Amino acid sequence: MIRRLVAEGWLHRLHRGVYAVGHTRLSVKGRWMAAVLACGPDAVLSHGAGAALHELRTAPGAIDVTAPKQRTVPGIRCHRSHCLQSADRTVVDGIPVTSIGRTLLDQAEVLSKQRLRTMLEAAQRRDLLDSRKLDPLLARSVGRRGVKPLQRALSELHEEAPWTQSQLERDFLELIREAGLPEPQTNVIVDGFPVDCFWPHHNLVVELDGYDFHRSKRSFEDDRLKDAAHTLAGRRSIRVTRARVYEGRRQLLADLRALLSAARAAARGR
Repeated sequence: MIRRLVAEGWLHRLHRGVYAVGHTRLSVKGRWMAAVLACGPDAVLSHGAGAALHELRTAPGAIDVTAPKQRTVPGIRCHRSHCLQSADRTVVDGIPVTSIGRTLLDQAEVLSKQRLRTMLEAAQRRDLLDSRKLDPLLARSVGRRGVKPLQRALSELHEEAPWTQSQLERDFLELIREAGLPEPQTNVIVDGFPVDCFWPHHNLVVELDGYDFHRSKRSFEDDRLKDAAHTLAGRRSIRVTRARVYEGRRQLLADLRALLSAARAAARGR
């Protein structure tokens, strides 16, 4: 029957024993569900894909699945784990996935310090961090490489996570932290206008100009009004493009250090 349905175009093979009905134009979540089914009973989406399903990061290209048995499935990274407990599993949008805590622990083994902190802050903003569940997980995970990085990252969290509205803002904040520069306020009102980053003690405003949000004529005019308001208030205001964050970061950091140092020197001289 399956062979006949495949031949007639009703079923489309995705993995061994896993078929799409009618067409193969699947959403990302459809691909994730197919990957979990392909890895057998008790398999769950995990790692980067699991974090994306929990809305803690953007969807990665690779699909990671954790299962009791190791399987080789093209296009899927299958991780074997015998210690996945019921508390380490949950279901989101019908897809079995590792719990928030287990997902963060897995990611702590592969992410940089600042990228892990960004993910924790995403969980914090969504009120998903629960120490009552994290503490038992960490206690029974002694020996795993992700335990200490996760504990360090948790200890550095502020009471409230900084508010960010785009991946560009999150990556810029990571860059600032990695360089050891003072951390700015994010998405606050300054001189009557919302700004991306603000150092109140240094009187410095930084606007991150992603093309998607600044390409219209209205946005262009509004940006100039904001710049004028900051200048009249005696503040330094600079605009940082996407290219500078990702490709010209060395010079960008040098410029920011110079601006912050100049502000400190001016404050001492008053």
